[in-house]
Amino acid sequence: MKLQVIGDPVLHSKSPVIHGAMLEALGLDVPYAARVVRSGELPQYLAWARENGVTGFNATMPHKEALIELLDGVVGDAALFGAVNTVCLREGRWIGYNTDGGGALAALEGAGLWPAGTVVVLGAGGAAKAVALELAQAGAERVWVCNRTLSRAEELCRRDPRGVLVPQGASPDTLSRLCRDAELLVNCTDLGMAGCPHQFEDFSFLDALPPEAGVFDLIYHPAETQLLARARRRGLRGIGGLPMLVGQAVLALELFLDRPLDRGRMAAVASAALGT
Repeated sequence: MKLQVIGDPVLHSKSPVIHGAMLEALGLDVPYAARVVRSGELPQYLAWARENGVTGFNATMPHKEALIELLDGVVGDAALFGAVNTVCLREGRWIGYNTDGGGALAALEGAGLWPAGTVVVLGAGGAAKAVALELAQAGAERVWVCNRTLSRAEELCRRDPRGVLVPQGASPDTLSRLCRDAELLVNCTDLGMAGCPHQFEDFSFLDALPPEAGVFDLIYHPAETQLLARARRRGLRGIGGLPMLVGQAVLALELFLDRPLDRGRMAAVASAALGT
């Protein structure tokens, strides 16, 4: 049994630390390593993984959506979200799952930022799909999905049959207008990530948020992004991506091992390994 996390970039990933600590706590000698897999290399990787004893892997950018067409099957949230972050070899077949939504919800609940009636989600990629659709299923009344390319936001929102998700652009004026009534803002883009050449050009939308609103930045490297730092200077509650990373990892390990775990204990082990 071998486990991995793939992506590009991925060598900064905390997943080997988290999974390594949880596996050790369970008394299992199972290797978990990061492997760089570039865009377009997924077919070769899947063949290599099968031949080299990899029984499961996590996937991060840019592979969460691209994997869908290459797997033998997708189930649960992965089918709804159209994005995969966990893949298991089941009886010789690659099966995709998504634990991002469950991890995000667990992080928000742990920080006291959920439930929330109105949510502004920034981005429309794989992570945004997971978060927006999970929050809609969990009881959000309205989720504004904001993206510079409106057609991508519209595509995401079509996955929600109840109409809770509504597509919007991402201009500063649009974000400020939507944030006035929002209880939660979630950044699902890579803006502010270490190594990303781009940053938010305008943070004025934070001034429009009500004082009791929360800000959730899925980025965990760095631990405090400019978005979070500026939100906290405005007195807003905020959390970074590490609690979500831990939450989705616990759910992923249950899938890798194909058995339930003590989620509270595993989360504590993972958090201790990260020094949080």
